[in-house]
This record gives sequence, C-alpha cells and structure tokens, in this order.
Amino acid sequence: MKLLKYGIVRDVAAQASSSLRTTNVIQSEPTVTPELVAAHGLKPDEYARILALIGRTPTFTELGIFSAMWNEHCSYKSSRIHLRKLPTKAPWVIQGPGENAGVIDIGDGLACVFKMESHNHPSFIEPFQGAATGVGGILRDVFTMGARPVACLNLLRFGAPKNPRTRHLVAGVVAGIGAYGNSFGVPTVGGSTNFDKSYDGNILVNAMTVGIAKADGIFYAKARGIGNRIVYLGSKTGRDGIHGATMASAAFEADAEEKRPTVQVGDPFTEKLLLEACLELMQTGAVIALQDMGAAGLTSSGVEMGAKGNLGIALNLDSVPCREAGMSAYEMLLSESQERMLMVLDPAKEQEAEAVFRKWGLDFAVIGETTDTLRFTVTHQGVLKADLPIKELGDSAPLYDRPHVAPPKRPTIDPATVAAPISNADALTRLLASPDICSKRWIFEQYDHLILGNTVQPPGGDAAVIRIGDGLKGLALTADVTQRYCEADPYEGAKQAVAEAWRNLTAVGSMPRAITDNLNFGNPEKPEIMGQLVGCIEGIAEACLGLDFPVVSGNVSLYNESSGRAILPTPAIGGVGLIEDVRRTATLPFKRPGEKILVIGKTEGWLGQSLYLREICGREDGAPPPVDLAAERRNGDFVRGLIESGAVAAVHDVSDGGLAVALALMAMAGAIGASIEVSPPLPELGFLFGEDQARYIVTAAPENAAAIRDGAETAGVACEIIGVTGGDTLTIGSATAILLDHLIGVHEGWLPSYMAGANP
Repeated sequence: MKLLKYGIVRDVAAQASSSLRTTNVIQSEPTVTPELVAAHGLKPDEYARILALIGRTPTFTELGIFSAMWNEHCSYKSSRIHLRKLPTKAPWVIQGPGENAGVIDIGDGLACVFKMESHNHPSFIEPFQGAATGVGGILRDVFTMGARPVACLNLLRFGAPKNPRTRHLVAGVVAGIGAYGNSFGVPTVGGSTNFDKSYDGNILVNAMTVGIAKADGIFYAKARGIGNRIVYLGSKTGRDGIHGATMASAAFEADAEEKRPTVQVGDPFTEKLLLEACLELMQTGAVIALQDMGAAGLTSSGVEMGAKGNLGIALNLDSVPCREAGMSAYEMLLSESQERMLMVLDPAKEQEAEAVFRKWGLDFAVIGETTDTLRFTVTHQGVLKADLPIKELGDSAPLYDRPHVAPPKRPTIDPATVAAPISNADALTRLLASPDICSKRWIFEQYDHLILGNTVQPPGGDAAVIRIGDGLKGLALTADVTQRYCEADPYEGAKQAVAEAWRNLTAVGSMPRAITDNLNFGNPEKPEIMGQLVGCIEGIAEACLGLDFPVVSGNVSLYNESSGRAILPTPAIGGVGLIEDVRRTATLPFKRPGEKILVIGKTEGWLGQSLYLREICGREDGAPPPVDLAAERRNGDFVRGLIESGAVAAVHDVSDGGLAVALALMAMAGAIGASIEVSPPLPELGFLFGEDQARYIVTAAPENAAAIRDGAETAGVACEIIGVTGGDTLTIGSATAILLDHLIGVHEGWLPSYMAGANP
C-alpha cells in the first residue's frame, strides 16, 4: 500500500493522544521506525545526522521537532548559501533579513516594517482558509516587530482558466483574503494576478504586509537574560495545522486532499485583539522579545528565540491553553493554530502584562523560562519529552550546496521576422481581454482598500499610494513578477522583476527604497530547478545593487510542483518607495485632451517572450528583453524629476503588451482617446507590442513637450513625442481607430464573465 506521509503521522499522533485521553496518564510514545522517519520528511542522511548529534534515538516528540525545524520551509537548507549574495544594507536599512520582517527608516522618527510570505500549498488544498491564514500570518510578522499594519498586498498565480479547478481556487482564495483583511481592518491596496498551466496543480498565494512603527521602538525575536519568563499569548492551541510546515516543504502528488488537516483555520477578530494587546504591552517595557507562532508553531518560535539569543529554552506544556482535550506534547509543539505569539517577559512585570491580555480577552500563560544551558527542553505532565541542542535546531540546520545547471540561452527574435496573424487593432483587443492583462476589478473590489482612510491611490495603477498618518508623507507599494521571463532566462528575468518594481514605484513619484521577495520554485533537488533559483537570486542581487534597492526581508517557497511538474520560476518582488508629499504624485489616466504623449526610454521592438507572441502568435520562444540597469536608473530619475516639478500630467511604465497596451490602459482609465504615430524605420509590430525595458509613457501640455524632450537629451535619456490625447477612439499607426467603449468592455468583461461560469 502506498505510503501516505501525512496520514501516517496523523494516525500515529492520534493513536497516542487517544490513549492518553482514555487513561489520563502518560503513555509511552510510538517507537521511531524508518517508516515514521520518512513520514516526517527526513531523509536517511538527515536522520543519521540527528543520531550523531544527540547520541541516541530521538523520542517521537523530538522527531517531530527535528522534522519541523529541518524542513525546507523553516531552515532554508537549499537556499541559505545563495541568499547570502543578496545586498541587504543601505543607510536607511534598520533591519535586514533574519527577523520577522525588514525595517527601513522613513524619516521623522518613523520606520516602515514589511515582508512577504507564501501560503501556497495550504491555499491549493483549502483555498479560503489557506489564503486567509496566509494574510493572518504576515500581519503577525509585522506587528510582532512593534509596527501597526497599514496596508496589505498579494501576488496570486493560478492555473490555466480551462483547468476545472481554477475557477473554484480563484473564488476561494480571493474570498479568504478579503474576509481576513476586511475583518481585521487593514486595506488591501495592490497586487498581481496571472494564470498559467504550470500552476494547475500548485497555485501561488503570496501575501505582503506593510506597517509603521517608531524607528527607536522596534521589537526583535532575540531572547535575552537568564530566568526570564516564556509566555504564551493569544488564542488556544488546537489540532489544526499540525505538520503544516513539513507539508509546505514537499511536492504535491495525488494526495493533496489527504493533507487538508494540515491547513490552519483563522480568526481575524481575535487577531485584531492580539494586535492591540501586543502594541499596548510593548509600551510598558515588559517585552524583552516577541515571536509569531507561525510555521511549526510553538517549536519554531521557541527554538528561534533561544538560538538567536544564545540561550536555552525550558518549556512546561502543562500550562499551554488548549481548546481540545488530551493534546499530547507532540501535538502542542507542532500545532499551527492561528493568532498566537510567544514572548520573553521581564518577571517583574508579569502581573502588569497579564492584566493587559486579560483585558483584551486573550490567553496569557507562563509556559517556561530562558536558561543558560543552550538546550531546548520540553516537559509534559512530569515527563521530559524533549532535550535537544538549541543551536543545532535553529541556526545549524543542514545546509546544502545542491547541483545546479543554468538553462540554455534562447535566441533573440528579430521583430521584422514576426508575421502578424491578425490586424493590430484585433491584436490589441485580444490582449486587453487576455487573462493576464484583463481588469482585475472583480478581485480587488472584494477587498476593502479604503479602510483607515489613508489610501491615496487604490489598486489599478502602477503602484498603490498610502498616506502615513495625518501628514503629507506617503509610501508607494507594489508586488509583481514576470515569470515567463524568469523561465526563459532566470538571471535576466529576475533583474527585470526588480527593475519593474523600481519603475512602478517611480511612476507614481516615489523614491524606491527597498524590497521584500518571495522566491517560488519547484523541487531544488533537480539541477535544472536549482539552476532557476540560483540564476534568479543572482539576477535580483545584480538589480538591487545597480538600483540601490536592498532586500530587507523575504521568504523561500520550494517544492512547488505536482506529479513531477514544476511551476514557472516565480521570484515575486514586493517594493516600497517613499513619497515626501502625497499631493505631488502621478497617476496613470490621461487627464485632458490635446496633451502631447511622450515615450521615455528606447524602443527597439523586443518581441521575445512577449505577450503578443504568446497570446496572438501561439509562441513562447525567444529570449526575454535584456535589462540595462544604468538606463533604468537614468530614465527613472528623469521621470521622477518630471513628476516632482509638475511637468507631466499622466505617467505609466511600459511592460506586458508593450506601448499599445500601456496606451490603451491610460486611455481607458481617463476615458480620453489618443492618436499615435509609429516612428520609422522600426517595424510597426515591434513598436506597438515590443516589451523593451526602462520605458515610461508620459503626457504633458503641448507647450512643455519640446522642453521635456530637450531635457531628456541633455540627461542622456531617449525621449520621443509619439502622439496626442483626445477623442473617443484609440488610433495607433495604421491600425483602425477603436472605440474606447469597446476596449473598456472587453478589458473589464473577461474576469467577471469567467467567474460567472462562462467558458474561457
């Protein structure tokens, strides 16, 4: 009979718990067998390492602890060696990777705290709860640092629309994100949604949260002091989510439904209480360290806090608040029940701290203390259940330099050799109605993006903009990646992902400051997949260095594949930019007729890996567009200067679908048409649909256009006047004039129609 990995773990744990509940005495734990070791996701060489490390056979509870701490999701054992290549420092960086979230200084004594995390596998298994608890987890990562969450974003990748599960997954994921964020009371202001057959059996749900804190009031997870209290905070522990982290570190086969019990259940109303209680308690000086109980629950939070502080942790599980009777030590340690935190507390302030949490109606329980032993010990009902070296569990998990091979380079496609199968007008119409480019209004209108009252630019533009408090300062936020570029050339594709985040932030007038990333890949044990991961990390590093755009936090999600088929490499990039005055931002829509339209940046008609090639020609070949980081920086700085001076009325970066799609989006958003001239000698097809990088479209009053062009020439920036706004049609080159109402209809119509049951 086929081994059902998580079914066996669950059954063994359930038998032990059932016996305990029946007799109400401590029973001996199950015997550790090779089958049980394999069911916990540990390979023979890793188990041998455990035996050598502790000098004996681990207990069942200890096996569970090692499984949780040494899996890919928690230990980054396949990626740590390469993540060190990422630039993480800048004068404005307060905290880089290694904490619950990254922190940057935004002036005026304030800091921006942000991170992106994945909840991919749980969202495929149970889309509503998987997505909802993904939002809950990333919110906790941010407010654990002492920040109040002010905005959420997400990056979603679903299978082909024709796949019979896709519609169900879209509906569940979007509903889960909306239900949690709306109920918690934080606006969801931006994101990205794409469809591709590679995600048929393994969707991606990446959630990002941004918070604001005092720059001198950041809280960390590093335990300090001997004999300080370890305190359990928040909701009670149940049996939901046990082995969630281990499940997230394995590929899907035919047993996804068997893993449903590994998905947690969230409660946004309790999380809101937890937020307020934690922020109130932080003001008392009682908190020494704080850690979210996320992946691997109590085990991970306890081990990480102790390991970071070079301290031991002694836990007594008798005091853990449980919502189910007879829970074993194994279950309490590995449960991923939501809305829970672990705190290191000053003993002198225990009563004051408990009073705060009781006031908010939340559990507060002292379950251990810090020690000088460098051991992680766990006692339950008078029996020592685990006694393990804490540094080896936390900081010294296995580290692999896995074999990797780069994909072969793909040839450049000459735009003059691409024959147009349909007219350019029909091609534009079809692109605007395609799943990747169509309006995502059906999605973002299910999210409350106005709550808190500080949303300046809502979803639908290049980047969202939020005001910080009651002042003029603001943040620009974006999340995106072009995964087809990364599949064709991981290095250039990842460079492009960072560069596009930089452009999106620039296009609204912000100064890009830092990124968080979520690296979603297949099985790293396959050299070609590991090659994708390595290439993308190196591309991100190169772009971040070139754009002075450091990585301050992130997540790695591997084994995203089903039945041996991996997803496209998807290194999601979440970017944050700083705006000194939110009154001086740019927006995408055309503002008035008669304005000149200019393209900033050089157009060469790059069609390799373009959406035109895929959607219109049925081809997915060629090299992706190269990224010139010097040009990106030069062009972006020039555009930002135009916005700051008020010289331009509308701004939009050029990406998927090229100039034609970018112009159509600006025209539709402003309900103002345009007439565009194609510049010879570039082939019209390449001019309209090429996806050359480092480009923006801007509009300006006629009397200012020549001065902008001259200023660009002085700055070494390519700039061309290509048309004028006005009318109710869009006319591009030789293409037939297309009514804006028609374009708006097809652009807005595809997703609602699809979700209502229409065939794609």
